[in-house]
Amino acid sequence: MMTDRPATPLLDRVKLPSDLKALSDRELHQLSAELRAETISAVSVTGGHLGAGLGVVELTVALHAVFDTPRDKLIWDVGHQCYPHKILTGRRDRIRTLRMEGGLSGFTKRSESPYDPFGAAHSSTSISAALGFAMAAELGGDPGDAIAVIGDGAMSAGMAFEAMNNAGHLGKRLFVILNDNEMSIAPPVGALSAYLSKLYAEPPMQDLKQMAKGFVGLLPQPLQDGAKRAKDMLKGMAVGGTLFESLGFDYVGPIDGHDLDQLLPVLRTVKARATGPVLIHVLTKKGKGYAPAEAARDKGHATGKFDVMTGVQAKAPSNAPSYTKVFAQSLIAEAERDARIVAVTAAMPDGTGLDLFASRFPKRCFDVGIAEQHAVTFSAGLAAGGLKPFCAIYSTFLQRGYDQVVHDVSIQRLPVRFAIDRAGLVGADGATHAGAFDIGFLANLPGMVVMAAADEAELVHMVATAAAHDAGPIAFRYPRGEGVGVEMPARGVPLQIGRGRILREGSRVAILSFGTRLGESLKAAEALGGRGVSVTVADARFAKPLDRDLILRLAQGHEALVTVEEGAIGGFGSHVAQLLAEAGVFDRGLKFRSLVLPDIFIDQASPEAMYRLAGLEAAQIEARVLEALGVAVVGKRA
Repeated sequence: MMTDRPATPLLDRVKLPSDLKALSDRELHQLSAELRAETISAVSVTGGHLGAGLGVVELTVALHAVFDTPRDKLIWDVGHQCYPHKILTGRRDRIRTLRMEGGLSGFTKRSESPYDPFGAAHSSTSISAALGFAMAAELGGDPGDAIAVIGDGAMSAGMAFEAMNNAGHLGKRLFVILNDNEMSIAPPVGALSAYLSKLYAEPPMQDLKQMAKGFVGLLPQPLQDGAKRAKDMLKGMAVGGTLFESLGFDYVGPIDGHDLDQLLPVLRTVKARATGPVLIHVLTKKGKGYAPAEAARDKGHATGKFDVMTGVQAKAPSNAPSYTKVFAQSLIAEAERDARIVAVTAAMPDGTGLDLFASRFPKRCFDVGIAEQHAVTFSAGLAAGGLKPFCAIYSTFLQRGYDQVVHDVSIQRLPVRFAIDRAGLVGADGATHAGAFDIGFLANLPGMVVMAAADEAELVHMVATAAAHDAGPIAFRYPRGEGVGVEMPARGVPLQIGRGRILREGSRVAILSFGTRLGESLKAAEALGGRGVSVTVADARFAKPLDRDLILRLAQGHEALVTVEEGAIGGFGSHVAQLLAEAGVFDRGLKFRSLVLPDIFIDQASPEAMYRLAGLEAAQIEARVLEALGVAVVGKRA
């Protein structure tokens, strides 16, 4: 007796996007379901950005089915949503290496695949890049269409509108997919989001969408025509493609981004007929098709490894609080005592801990959207107006507001307090999110105070220091993750500006640490002591202003001085070297070494592996000290 053999999953037949061309529209529906399941399964193993990818499964299938990638350039803004794209573009066999050492990047990456024409990890860059590809094709460069997929949250950034304005002016063929999911990392704010959100709030739109989707085709022809005219009129009134059309774009939408029966004909039509820039407004839902993600407050934005059946994440136990939480609680404590303290974030209230501050002081916390430049200058205005703003931004994102830090804050000596989260190496997000450069780009600014917390207790004191500092701008940096478990102070005490501290006294070598490598420096000192090398360990606390007296005392009283920091060359160690050179210390034979992040972009791995590669673990600090002293690294300890 013959039995039906189980059908081969369609996803097993798709090795590259070109394989989608052989599938019927009905099969593309099935493929989407399989792709969603595969994405959930993969992220349950690796952790990562789940909700964004689930929200664009059908859109991903439709785009690859209609366009001819990689000849056509498909550019995902930020890249949080690119996991389904990676599965369809020849990387399914490696999808369970996402965000791991030696594995796939969690974002698009040019060196990883020809289907990633432009690397991304910061938002609002896709339209600019796509326009560049479009003009390159026009001028004899790589041929093919350019398609940018950008979220409604990312559209709140000025760069997106700068690009659209330029694209409208040039008038060249270009496709922008506005992925409107009503939810960036945090609920998007501002006039644009309100403009898009009324699509959902007004019953006529909801009713008409349902009618158009379910019943219009059953109406007599005259009524079908009337329904179409009503839909067109409503589009012009409620959304109007007027905003985008005024920038020179043809506007299409809004359409259901989870309905291939809408997506496929629209994409095929615009591909066949577009002559200039087109914006296609697609409505999607983050976390679509996976109940735990849909129910999560952040829609499964970033998850650890989890159980597929329950959605429960596996988290390593820790007795120490996270640095982010310590910052938030310390800021709340300071704000309880000082009504002038306010907080500003750029679309990262949860990531920076300011969601806790906002719960306690809702009128004193401002989420300005994905707009770091505005966040910095807005903070400058708050400071000029007599308030005490804490501008909390990840190190990697503060880079986007650097001109404003220089011109709007530093030159005017305005007391903006910069709370710099995710300083140093951050692990799975890799080079694009590493906090490698803030020491260098802040410490070279006249009048800027730059601090780094060695542990969570020091962070409490640095929040208090910043709150008390009214003489000009001040910044303090701290890493991602949990603290080291030190005893916490009952209350933060302002530090003396530009003064470090000594934690261990020795006589032959001095290790001067800036930031959370202090623990590794103390371990290195202990190991060196076992070799008979007497070591002093100091915590600099400040990169600007330097503790001149402490540094010169360490230099003059020891054979060698080694600085350690979690930043790129040109930061703390470079400032120390400048001081020593001007003081003539090198002329007296001091052996000096500066341990910094290597002059490379370090790909994703565990933080431990990244710091090992960077040469900033205790054993490597020990080895550099011995090298400076001319002592062989391999040898029996004393």
